[in-house]
Amino acid sequence: MSTNENELILLAHGDGGLLTHQLLEKYFLPGFSNELLDELSDASVFSMQEGRLAVSTDSFVVDPIFFPGGNIGKLAVCGTVNDIAVSGARPLYLTASFILEEGLPLGELARIVASMSDTAVKAGVKIIAGDTKVVGRGQADKIFITTTGIGLLPPQVNLGYRRLKPGDKVLVNGSLGNHGLAILLQRETLGLDSKVESDCAPLNLIIEKLLKRFKSIKIMRDLTRGGLATNAKEIAQSARVDIWLDEQSLPVDDSVRGVTELLGLDPLYLANEGKFLIAAAADEAADLLDFMKKDSLGENSRLIGEVRAGSGNVYLKTALGGTRKINMLASAPLPRIC
Repeated sequence: MSTNENELILLAHGDGGLLTHQLLEKYFLPGFSNELLDELSDASVFSMQEGRLAVSTDSFVVDPIFFPGGNIGKLAVCGTVNDIAVSGARPLYLTASFILEEGLPLGELARIVASMSDTAVKAGVKIIAGDTKVVGRGQADKIFITTTGIGLLPPQVNLGYRRLKPGDKVLVNGSLGNHGLAILLQRETLGLDSKVESDCAPLNLIIEKLLKRFKSIKIMRDLTRGGLATNAKEIAQSARVDIWLDEQSLPVDDSVRGVTELLGLDPLYLANEGKFLIAAAADEAADLLDFMKKDSLGENSRLIGEVRAGSGNVYLKTALGGTRKINMLASAPLPRIC
């Protein structure tokens, strides 16, 4: 069946009747088809290798739902895949729940489903179960998506705050702040001519290779809401160590730097959807950095700091030679970022 761009989501699409079945058969099932989902039972049943599992769930309410570099569907897959990946696990399966607002164009839903399908294939995961509800106009904002991920944790991988020690090095796989700024510029009419795009990407494609090769990786963190600053502070507090960052080593694209300086924003606190922090032993840090730079998801990787003895603080060595204490994001300058 072809999609008429003028067709809209109706409340009847959520009543469990004929239109619900048409919605599933036309949009969701073709987009997410696999041997588990195609059973169409109340629950997908699958076998897992013996070992530890990682499970994560996240809801996505980003506004706008389409933005440079992605959309809410791509974001929903990447966000949960990345949470599983930075735990050290290999993402295998996702479930997806949709809240659709009456009046959502079915053409937009089709684009979102296609993006989710493409991203899941790229990440090597299968969407094996889901649910769809329709609410009245004004009771949601176009579309909300919740995804839950399941991954298998290899027996040799054991990441955690307790492993951090003074002398460990801190790295990041690329430029900071792109996603948060892309959303801001798309949402607000600021009259700025900028081509900033979201960095939204499935990070398991690089993380799995890193974990197989480098045994000294201590912890990883997906740098989403709150950006690098908030996530580094959370790590330092949980591990009871201090983290020292070098401002001159932080990768920030010129386009991002220019706009954030103009708007009075700090890239350290802007959300990312394709960036992660790694802390690893000093003796492997240089090789780790070189390896990351050879991957398309790590071409602009940098060694940005180190772990020191302390009590949960984060400090930034500024370009002018001073020291700035970094705290968590204290407010939400840009809500609905993911």
